[in-house]
This record gives sequence, C-alpha cells and structure tokens, in this order.
Amino acid sequence: MWDYTDKVKEYFKNPKNVGEIENADGTGQVGSLVCGDALRLTIKVDKKTEKILDAKFQTFGCASAIASSSILTEMIKGKTLAAASKITNADIANELGSLPEEKMHCSVMGMEALEAAIKSYRAGGKPVVFEEDESSKIVCKCFNVSEETIVKAIRANNLKTVEDVTHFTKAGGGCGRCKPDIQKIIDKVYSCETPVSAAGKIPFEKMTVVGKIKAVEAALEEDVRPKLNMDGGSVEFVDIDGDTVKVRLLGACHGCAASGGTIKMLVERALKEKVSQSIKVEQVL
Repeated sequence: MWDYTDKVKEYFKNPKNVGEIENADGTGQVGSLVCGDALRLTIKVDKKTEKILDAKFQTFGCASAIASSSILTEMIKGKTLAAASKITNADIANELGSLPEEKMHCSVMGMEALEAAIKSYRAGGKPVVFEEDESSKIVCKCFNVSEETIVKAIRANNLKTVEDVTHFTKAGGGCGRCKPDIQKIIDKVYSCETPVSAAGKIPFEKMTVVGKIKAVEAALEEDVRPKLNMDGGSVEFVDIDGDTVKVRLLGACHGCAASGGTIKMLVERALKEKVSQSIKVEQVL
C-alpha cells in the first residue's frame, strides 16, 4: 500500500473543482486510457489581466492522479498565465506534502495538462492535446515517451537512475527494452553538466555559454521569479551575450511604467549578487 500524506488522501477523497467549464477559454488534455492515466483540464481566463478565474479537471487514474489534478486547479486559480506556466511537477508534489516516487508521473501529467491548456488559450480556445515534439525520438514505445520528455524530467528533478526516470515519466515501466537507452540519456545529460573545480565555483567569465545560462536561470528561479509572482508578474530569460543578460518581463510586469526599475533594482541586483558582479541586464520587449 502506498504511503500517502494526509493531504493526498484529502484531495483524493474530497477532490475540488471536478468537472468541465462550459465555454472554456483553454482546454488541455494529456495521457490516454490505453496507458492507464488521462487528464483533461479546462480554464477560464480574464482577457484583460490574463488571470485564471476558474479551473476544473476530469481524470482517469489513481489516487495520486486525482489528488495532483485537484490541487493543481487550486494552485492556478487567481494566478496569471505567466505565473501559472512556471508551476512544475515538483511544485505540485510539494503542495501535496510529497508523493510516492512511483507516483511522481501523476504530478508530471498535471504540469503537461496545464501547458496544453495555456497553449489552447493562446490558440483561441481550441482544445490542445499535450504531444511530444515531432522531431524528438520516442524512447519508450510502451508509453510513447520521448527523449525530450526524459531529458526535461532528469534536469528538472535531478534524476540519477533509470528507476527514477520510470517513476517520473513511466518510461521503462512496460517491457523494459528501453532501459539501456534511458541510461544512455542519463549519462549524456550529466556528461554535459558544467563541472565545478575543487577550489569551488567556476568564475562566470570562465564558464561555457551553457554554464552561464544555467547559473542565470537558477538565480532567476530562486530569487527573482518568486518576488515577481507575488504581484502577478514574472521574467523570462531570452539570451546572453558575454556578460549581458537579456530578459523579458511577463504578466503584470510587462509594459509597466516601473519596468526599468524592476530590471535594475531586482533582476540585475539579484544576478550580480548570486552569479557575478560583471553582469548587466537588458530588457527585451
């Protein structure tokens, strides 16, 4: 028997926001009955502020799938699309107090349904089924999981083993023939990580471009986005040119009269403190 938290049990026994919104502004679908789990998420959006006014779900799955879907609807209501789009599967699991490792794919399913629902809104409300990039190689044919999805899960959740990947994506959970390929992907991901010298952190100016991007993204995620999210805003990394980082403000921050101050006093200051004093930040409209 799974060791569920009290919160998972509560959201499974008494799920919130079950059903479907009539004339929804966005509809996202993920999974299939063939694979054992499926989720349909509908959202109502304020066109002026892009805040999510309501969210409902329908799911076919286990207790973890129901609880993850239910709490996701609670998490996104009142948030702007920009803020909601930053929610990860780890955020969903943490909100529930944790999920058994073998059930983490349920939180991933919620994240993917939300991504599809937002795409649906951007496309005028036409339902969107979450699909892998057509150019991405399918690694697990049993559950139709691509290399792109596996790489994303590894990086987002610091996965180290094939078993970890199976828990988060289901890849390898069928016939198992793809497990050697999954191990190769894990090895490839970690062989590309920027090494840290024995003396400590690599100076920013000596990092590879990939290393610089990772350092900047980590600082934005940990120190900048949470503060902007509180006011309905967010920030998106766009590009890096030497020591110049280019970003785009989103949500309530986009087009704000005080955006220049936000860039200098919040974004640039945080990157200087957390990454390098040499960094300069430019806003991209």
